[in-house]
Amino acid sequence: MFFNFTSCQSDAIKFLQDIFLVEDEALEDGWYRVNKVIDGDTFWVQDSLGSEMKIRLIGVDAPETRNVFHKKKHPYGEVSKEYLTDLILGSAVRVQFDVDSLDRYGRTLAYVYTADGEFINEHMVRNGYATIMTVQPNVKYADLFLESQKYARDNSLGIWGEEYLVEE
Repeated sequence: MFFNFTSCQSDAIKFLQDIFLVEDEALEDGWYRVNKVIDGDTFWVQDSLGSEMKIRLIGVDAPETRNVFHKKKHPYGEVSKEYLTDLILGSAVRVQFDVDSLDRYGRTLAYVYTADGEFINEHMVRNGYATIMTVQPNVKYADLFLESQKYARDNSLGIWGEEYLVEE
């Protein structure tokens, strides 16, 4: 019996693309489909072949949705997660790396952009769904994030709204 590997491989790729509604053009070179949001700064992506990667947004820190290690659950955690979910779940995103590409938990550290050019890291801070967290050596946009946080704080957006301020 003759087995056509090339045909099966092509069929498998087509099947995966159909499942995830992936267009070849949308997921070339650095583009991924967001398939699960963990919280306001961490999510899973998948490439056109089905390889998964856990992404942690560089330079930002969203409120926790649960108690994790030394960090406590914050009332705004679920709001931040829902906002990021509405913003990117199911969408194609482009990832950009800085000096360090992995954190100590094995998550891929990245700056993330939507197809229409929205800079997700900055967007989350500017709208008050995350705060800045600068960790050397990944500081490429530290000044932009600081400016964005000042804007959110000055305008009482998101976590900076009075009803969500929590004393540590």
